[in-house]
Amino acid sequence: MPRCDRVSELPEPLLTKILSYLPTKHSVKTSVLSTRWKNLWLSVPSLDLNCDDFPYREDEVVLSFFDRLLEFNPDLRLLKVKVKCGNFEIEGLKDRISTVIHRGPQNLDVKGCIYYIDRDTKTYPFIEYMPLNLYTSKTLVSLKLTYSGVEDPGLVYMPCLKSMILVKALFRDDASLERLVSGCPVLEELTLVRDMHSNFEGKVDSFIMRVRSGSLKRFRVPLWYGEYCSSLFVKYTLEIDAPRLERMTLGEDQFDSIVVKNLDSLFMADLNIKFADKFDPEDFSKRNEIRYFLSGITNVRHMIISEKTVKVIELYSNVGLIPKFINLSRLEAMFPCDSLHFLPAFLECCPNLKHLILEIFYPVETEDVYQLANVPGCFLSTLECVQLKRIHVWGEQEMEVATYFLENAAVMKKLTLSLTNYPRYVSDEEIFEEVNRVAKRSPTCQILPDWELCE
Repeated sequence: MPRCDRVSELPEPLLTKILSYLPTKHSVKTSVLSTRWKNLWLSVPSLDLNCDDFPYREDEVVLSFFDRLLEFNPDLRLLKVKVKCGNFEIEGLKDRISTVIHRGPQNLDVKGCIYYIDRDTKTYPFIEYMPLNLYTSKTLVSLKLTYSGVEDPGLVYMPCLKSMILVKALFRDDASLERLVSGCPVLEELTLVRDMHSNFEGKVDSFIMRVRSGSLKRFRVPLWYGEYCSSLFVKYTLEIDAPRLERMTLGEDQFDSIVVKNLDSLFMADLNIKFADKFDPEDFSKRNEIRYFLSGITNVRHMIISEKTVKVIELYSNVGLIPKFINLSRLEAMFPCDSLHFLPAFLECCPNLKHLILEIFYPVETEDVYQLANVPGCFLSTLECVQLKRIHVWGEQEMEVATYFLENAAVMKKLTLSLTNYPRYVSDEEIFEEVNRVAKRSPTCQILPDWELCE
């Protein structure tokens, strides 16, 4: 049979739909295929553009490209827009982005430039503030801003926005973020990454990043790999007031203090914070901050805590009372080996715990064996499933931990050992034989490998 171009026979709406999944630079290349394809890319309802992809990075070429795209089909609605502005300012690009926003996109992702070059070819830091019509968009459902300026225009109302990601955004003042979030009445998901150098314009002693929302369900401050140079002179406070919040992730020490309010609906909290560079028990202000924070999350049902969070809670427990997590049924925790003695006391604060996933961090040079004493109340009534996670070696301490649970957990159904492929002197079979010889307090408890995890 003669060769046939079946793709070109597809209807135009389907072809533009296919092209919408490609970066714009690739969809433009299809214009050389045939006459029919020449202008097809101009009707694609999405834009995914990296300004650094243009030859020699000439500003006029970038602007001309935008103008051609926007003028070819003035009625075209760009539903999904992603623009990476590059490292250096393109004067006039902000006006084109404003026109794009006017076209009513549902998804907008803008990575701003961070430098400009003056007439003497010297490079200076630069912040490109977003067009004002962004703050009254009636179509946006998701918004991501990276290295972009955010200001308080006086009126913020984005009635359809459900997801917002702000990565190292710069704010004119500490009311800008609050006004932005408050102006999104159906916002459900917010991700916030602080610029560790500065997050504001001007010189201030303190800066509050206030997240106050009646609709927010998921809030994340993710672990961010990169620079860790925090300002020595400006104190950053994160304040979260969200009565419908269900999931909260605080994954990095980006703030000097954290305040939580009205977290009555909190289901899951993932904590990888230490509250301070070094916790001083004599610092009453910091002690109160930790106390109010822990009291503010007592409704949580599923909690994940890192070793540094465990450490600071242990230090706090020496000077303050840890509240009871009455609703907590699932706990995932990494305990430093020198904090193992604190494990029973912490579990005592979880009277209804059912599932425990425990990872113990052993420094290479550690040879001490830490004894586990006392039996928390949950061992006698609710604790059903324990997983000892990421076991690299098997020695006295590992056996001590497994024995502690087997001899004391009265209603435990499963003890799962997650053994890694790390070279060990003891085989998997020998480990399970040794553990199975322990006298179990719960006669129905099973000792299982990690492929039969807790339900």
